[in-house]
Amino acid sequence: MAKTIIKMKKKKKIALIAHDNRKIDLLEWAKFNRDLLAKHELFGTGTTGQLIENELDIKVQKFKSGPLGGDQQVGAKIAEGDIDFLIFFWDPLEPMPHDPDVKALLRISVVYNIPVANNRSSADFIISSPLMSTEYSRELIDYKERILKAEGINLVQS
Repeated sequence: MAKTIIKMKKKKKIALIAHDNRKIDLLEWAKFNRDLLAKHELFGTGTTGQLIENELDIKVQKFKSGPLGGDQQVGAKIAEGDIDFLIFFWDPLEPMPHDPDVKALLRISVVYNIPVANNRSSADFIISSPLMSTEYSRELIDYKERILKAEGINLVQS
């Protein structure tokens, strides 16, 4: 499969999302890591983005609330190359009306090979990585050939 290299700059573009039952946990994590987060460009869905902006006094580009399309907006930004990684504290015990959107967001994160943290431990490992302060080249698999093959289209000329 063909691959493309995507360069992440030193200043990362970080999306921060949390379900209602996890907002306090994400906010505590963000406060603890405020100085590190301030070096990067932050994005957030609805209330989460507003809470982080208010509590940390850091600019957060805000999307709609998750159930109103915010998760899909973040997914689109990932696909466009405008978000480098995702910190998404989701509630695994609470069914959400927008579960299909959450699943789509997690799927698109894998397709575009961005780091994802779904809990505080993973977020700690990502934010403390030496890669946070350097440029990073991530590989992006070109799924086009696989999709066309599944649709019965052969790219190889005979």
